[in-house]
Amino acid sequence: MVFSSGGSGSELDSFFGLLKRLADAFGISGYEDEIRGIVVDVLREYADEVRVDRFGNVIAAKRAGRGYPRILWDSHMDEIGFFVRYIDERGFIYLSPVGGWSERVLPGQRVRILADDGSLVRGVIGSKPPHLMKPEERDKVTPIDKLFVDIGASSREEVEKLGIRIGSPVDLDREAVRLAGTRVTGKAFDNRVGTAVLIEAFRRIDPREQDVYLVVAVQEEVGLKGARVAAQQLQPDAAIAVDVTTANDVPDVARQDWVAELGKGPVLKVADGRSASGLIANPRLLRLLEDTAKELGIPYQRSILPGGTTDATAIALTGKGVPSVVVAIPTRYIHSPVELLDLRDAVAAARLVEEATRRITPEWYREHLEEKKLK
Repeated sequence: MVFSSGGSGSELDSFFGLLKRLADAFGISGYEDEIRGIVVDVLREYADEVRVDRFGNVIAAKRAGRGYPRILWDSHMDEIGFFVRYIDERGFIYLSPVGGWSERVLPGQRVRILADDGSLVRGVIGSKPPHLMKPEERDKVTPIDKLFVDIGASSREEVEKLGIRIGSPVDLDREAVRLAGTRVTGKAFDNRVGTAVLIEAFRRIDPREQDVYLVVAVQEEVGLKGARVAAQQLQPDAAIAVDVTTANDVPDVARQDWVAELGKGPVLKVADGRSASGLIANPRLLRLLEDTAKELGIPYQRSILPGGTTDATAIALTGKGVPSVVVAIPTRYIHSPVELLDLRDAVAAARLVEEATRRITPEWYREHLEEKKLK
């Protein structure tokens, strides 16, 4: 399957099938077993080697041989979620967040709790009924520590018999679905879509042309932890991370604050983090991606993201320093149950990463990225 810049109908269908399989899986930070199993199952067919390191990262390799620069592709597999922090005597469950949530999106959502036996127990997030709220309460957002989960149990003992206890991990009970045209919505597109993009690119890249190590990292949402561990092991010569970025192209947001738009192609992040405290993209890699996109007619966007960062920040600071860049998928409503993206942006990103990586030849690397020894 070869993607055009926007993707044909069959290409989009195929990509959505992979994305849905990944996004619907359970996998909050630190509890990525189900999603990791899917990633390993898919990559085993395409890689020279697939392994799971001691931290839980999946590392797949295609090796060209000696003399080629070692290129790291990174996405993260974990999603934000919760831990059970308290169960009251009537069986209501209270939560502690894992990763960054906005409380305003949580009341009324369904959740899944991973029980000790591996089963998923469903529940709903409740709060004080609006009929009983005082006028001043109705305009306030209920903080997470005041929300509770109702699984239908009537006592703490009943909850515990189901294998739920303090520390049990929780995710949202949502499935990825298609909307109008090429738009889709679901949970955990941050960053299951980046994982899907790199799986597609990895499947197609010729191992005779590049030394590529695909890292599907754990625990990004809680401190970029998995990528840091993987990069320390691999000591790459250059890195491309794929993640989501905010598309704020919605009503009541000023145009200058959109960051990115859906359907306009993947995003090349020039810098992210507050005051560019995250990653400042390597200018030569950034230019390579732009030149590749222009040559192949792949639409793309440039962005500055004023808050948040990606695994690339941790990778860039590994060892002697790793030239790094981020290709991002514009996504609306990030860190919510209804993240929304355009499949065309994702399939274009897969092609862009693959084609740009082909151009990082040993000669290009020596000229543009290799450490220079001066007299």
